[in-house]
Amino acid sequence: MDRFDRIYDLHKILSASRYPVSRKRLEDELECSRATVKRIIESMRLYLNAPIAYDRKLNGYYYETGNESGEVMYELPGIWFNASELQALLTVQQLLQDVQPGLFERQLAPLRERIDDLLQLQQGESGDLSGRIRILHLASRPGSEWFQLIAGATAQRRQLEIDYYARSSDTSSRRRISPQRLVHYRDNWYLDAWCHTRDALRTFSLDAIESARQLETAADDVGEKELKTHFTSAYGIFSGEATDEAVLHFSAESARWVANEAWHAQQQGEWLDSGKYQMRIPYANPTELVMDILRYGSNVEVIAPESLRQLVSRRLHDALAQYQ
Repeated sequence: MDRFDRIYDLHKILSASRYPVSRKRLEDELECSRATVKRIIESMRLYLNAPIAYDRKLNGYYYETGNESGEVMYELPGIWFNASELQALLTVQQLLQDVQPGLFERQLAPLRERIDDLLQLQQGESGDLSGRIRILHLASRPGSEWFQLIAGATAQRRQLEIDYYARSSDTSSRRRISPQRLVHYRDNWYLDAWCHTRDALRTFSLDAIESARQLETAADDVGEKELKTHFTSAYGIFSGEATDEAVLHFSAESARWVANEAWHAQQQGEWLDSGKYQMRIPYANPTELVMDILRYGSNVEVIAPESLRQLVSRRLHDALAQYQ
């Protein structure tokens, strides 16, 4: 019986008992030593706010009711995290550890302590839980020195004037924009904005913003429906409204992984009689989609459209030419 089973069992014993339960009975039913019983009780008090009291006269433990009826009101919260909760807690913990002492140190301290308490409950006697789980950040670029100014303008609904470096054309340009929302995508920060210079919605990579200045002019607001249609209907961060649909066939081997992957909210997948897996993905700008397709090499084939098939084919031929 592990630590969490014992916590659940102790909760059931105390909830069902009308009188204090002796430590000897707890040792027998939980199949553990006296010291372990004490540690479990202290953990529940400290980390789960369990109202466990000790009656010296009756030499036993019980739940304090806190009401006239004597009914136990305490409910045991979920003890183990699901994958997303654990990732969120460890990510926030790492971020808080990286925050430099300063303006928010006093305000952040209780949050940091509470997260440490939650993680401490899970690790028990097995050591540092955060040291047993790794969260890897891949291909992240240095953060923008203008992040605070941009985030402030986004929250305060003010226009920005920025100098932006476009990597695709190796050119810089000055833009006047109305920021709509900040996006954290694949370990990098982006800004969705209405570009008054181009008179269209655009996504700007924050690390490519060379300078930024907040203007006094109020930002123009773009409706949530229009933002969703433009930025999420097609594949990738620089998506735009979907104009094409990619049809991809993955080999039976790679399909074991791909069939469970979420590439896009509107993707459609099905197993083929050949054992391959077919995926349909809406897209507009093919740049990011092509990069992800190339990761699978010979284990994927672009069936349609022909323009995407030819683009991937040229990239593969160019890559092969590097080795000839």
